[in-house]
Amino acid sequence: MPELRDVVEKVRSKNAGPFWLTVDIFCGTAEAFQRVRDGISTERVAKLFGTDPAGMKRFDITSLNVVKFSLPRPAVQGTRRDRDMHGASWAALVAEMTLN
Repeated sequence: MPELRDVVEKVRSKNAGPFWLTVDIFCGTAEAFQRVRDGISTERVAKLFGTDPAGMKRFDITSLNVVKFSLPRPAVQGTRRDRDMHGASWAALVAEMTLN
């Protein structure tokens, strides 16, 4: 099975405030978008990040060929427990996921 990074144009993660992270998957084409939309569940992403899927938000944006996940940060931004103040490293984990 291919990894996500082999199918899409870009995976990006960033802050969405001090309490949330956002992961954007830029698919590029409608075909890639459909493959990602159908091949990665919210539950799998939640498991990857060790969070409850009920606390996550998912947006499938057909007009932009983008799948977006928003989730609570494991530690508040800037606190001693925060290991990634900008939220940029989370994208690498998602990019390595395999598609079903």
